Amino acid sequence: MRITKVYTRTGDAGKTRLAGGQQVWKDSLRVEAYGTVDELNASIGVVRAMNADMLDEYSAAAILEEELRWVQNKLFDVGSILATAPGQTFKNMPQVTAKNVTRLEKLIDRCQKDLKPLKEFILPGGGKVSSFLHQARTVCRRAERLCVALSKVEPIDPSIVKYVNRLSDALFVLARWVAKTQGEPEFLWERDATSKAEKP
Repeated sequence: MRITKVYTRTGDAGKTRLAGGQQVWKDSLRVEAYGTVDELNASIGVVRAMNADMLDEYSAAAILEEELRWVQNKLFDVGSILATAPGQTFKNMPQVTAKNVTRLEKLIDRCQKDLKPLKEFILPGGGKVSSFLHQARTVCRRAERLCVALSKVEPIDPSIVKYVNRLSDALFVLARWVAKTQGEPEFLWERDATSKAEKP
């Protein structure tokens, strides 16, 4: 694909075209869904940029880089599928498969081996890389909610919902794993923190 012009003026009236030519409003659920997937992709790009500073110091950073690069490419596939009008198919159209979901599950399982079981909820934060992974996780959850909402009104590949759901789990585990491998702090939710602060 070759992009020769950034602006076309065709969207100035608030509509855009899906792959296949169908015109829809820019605030439609389908556009919201693939737009949020794009936002998620950008968030993961920020994580990769932060992680690049760690490559020479931590061997785990190279593993994270490889996995997130694959995730970003796969998210482009997800976005492309969501941006395609229902019923339209094209030659070499990207796919999201059960194998993609399984790859995320195997990644989660590998990282979990290095982590202690959680006894309480985690407060997002700690180091830069893990913090931005938590942020990406929340964007991923929003993308999942929009995909589910879209699936109620238009047909979408159920593998997309499964992939995005498993990705949010993977981002959570990766945030914990990064904190562990890079010696970053991990803060747990203190249920009575507010009441303690209010005591004289």
